[in-house]
Amino acid sequence: MISCVGKMYNTYNSFIKIKDNMPKKKNIALIAHDARKPELVEWSKHNKDILKQHMLFATGTTGKKISEETGLDIHCYKSGPLGGDQQIGARISENEIDLLFFFWDPLLAQPHDVDVKALLRLSVLYNIPVACNRSTADFLITSVLFGHDKDD
Repeated sequence: MISCVGKMYNTYNSFIKIKDNMPKKKNIALIAHDARKPELVEWSKHNKDILKQHMLFATGTTGKKISEETGLDIHCYKSGPLGGDQQIGARISENEIDLLFFFWDPLLAQPHDVDVKALLRLSVLYNIPVACNRSTADFLITSVLFGHDKDD
């Protein structure tokens, strides 16, 4: 049992080293499908004080709704179906996004489903933390690693 704890500790230390390149002021992408927009807006309101310390990026309609409800400064791309998911995916591939909060709707087929899958694929490929629901989003934003800086 002690060897298992040692292995977990070493894994945790490796995780910290992987994340050492993540700055304290993070570039955060916010995306939500239509049925999930109210939930992401509410979550953003609840976490407004934390989010305002970071650079925020979003797909068009989601970003507009969050900005209107919270007053947060958000750089908005096109809406998802018009290429916004791909624009954020491009930022991920250029190592310009640190976290992705993507509240997607698992019960509704999306016309741009291929783009959605590509975005999630890029997030995994580039080791970007992703929250697809409020519970995971809460875990990420309250994590001790969320405020971690490469110089800490």
